[in-house]
Amino acid sequence: MQNKTTSGLIASFAVALALGVAPMSAQAADGELTVFDWAGYEDPAFHPAYGEKHGASPTFAFFGDEEEAFQKLRTGFKADVAHPCSQSVGKWRDAGLLKPLDTSKIPEWDNIVPGIKAMKDLMTTADGKAWMVPFDWGNTALTYRTDTVQEADIGSLKAFADPRFKDRVSIGDNVDDAYALASLVIGLTDWTAMTDAQFDEASAFLREVHKNVRLYWTDNTELSQAIAGEEVDLAWAWNETATTLQADGVPVAIKKDTAEGLSTWVCGYVLLEGGTGSEDKAYDYLNATLDPAVSSYIVTEWGYGHGNATGMAAVDPETLKATGYDDVSSFVDKTLFQSPVPVELKQKMIAEFEKIKAGY
Repeated sequence: MQNKTTSGLIASFAVALALGVAPMSAQAADGELTVFDWAGYEDPAFHPAYGEKHGASPTFAFFGDEEEAFQKLRTGFKADVAHPCSQSVGKWRDAGLLKPLDTSKIPEWDNIVPGIKAMKDLMTTADGKAWMVPFDWGNTALTYRTDTVQEADIGSLKAFADPRFKDRVSIGDNVDDAYALASLVIGLTDWTAMTDAQFDEASAFLREVHKNVRLYWTDNTELSQAIAGEEVDLAWAWNETATTLQADGVPVAIKKDTAEGLSTWVCGYVLLEGGTGSEDKAYDYLNATLDPAVSSYIVTEWGYGHGNATGMAAVDPETLKATGYDDVSSFVDKTLFQSPVPVELKQKMIAEFEKIKAGY
């Protein structure tokens, strides 16, 4: 769900060469498989086994957010594989956009991170059908410039609405992350049963945050440039933001131990109904993304967790500690997992968030 900065792209180029896979810019795309994805995930280092087997990465088409992708697919756009996140899988499935997975064709299926497998109505449904291969998971958390923000002032996520940060705040132009922030602030870690009163309270908080917002970021590059350029001091951001900025020497840190906690999301790959490409190649791609060999790269270069528990266990312990994945259980009690919400509630969130951003 994330774009990469220049330093990250350079790193991916180097890793791709080390893996013997040509970067996308230097190779033809495989016309027999189309992947509908977030920009940045065409990185060959995310699916090296596919390139090794077929001599090229798939053809990629991109979307800016999941609602855009959903509407495009519903109006007839054709692709074979897509990359939605936890809160959207049920909606896509219910709309008839997905076809179930044949897990016998996914050798690493049993090695998927147990906590992800346990997420209700995500990977599998009550009828035993499987729908998503988890690829990346991470947090949306308070991210701040350490040279301009005192840690004592950000012990709570309520800091996003603190007048001291007027015009110095950025949150994503992303309804899920916005309402995850607001839900945590009002003490809600399970948003699937949000009441009307809680929805109103969460929306009211986002209106207070709006008074401080300098920009609603749409991708990591935009946010990173704003932080590096000293336009933004406080952001509600994905792990990638701090990881890539720290690599560039920008004084930035993630604060995962606020009073209210943080949000955790899981994204992965699904098979699309109506795809015209090769299903065999689609499974090759799914398996390439779940390969344990990918784990170290996604953790070190993007700051996210990988869906393969075996691969994660093999990552250098110090690296896991630095990214906060050495003891995942330590923050679970203060985490809002972005599980699928009822369609009616999601539509309310979308409509209200548009009003909030417009200043109403």
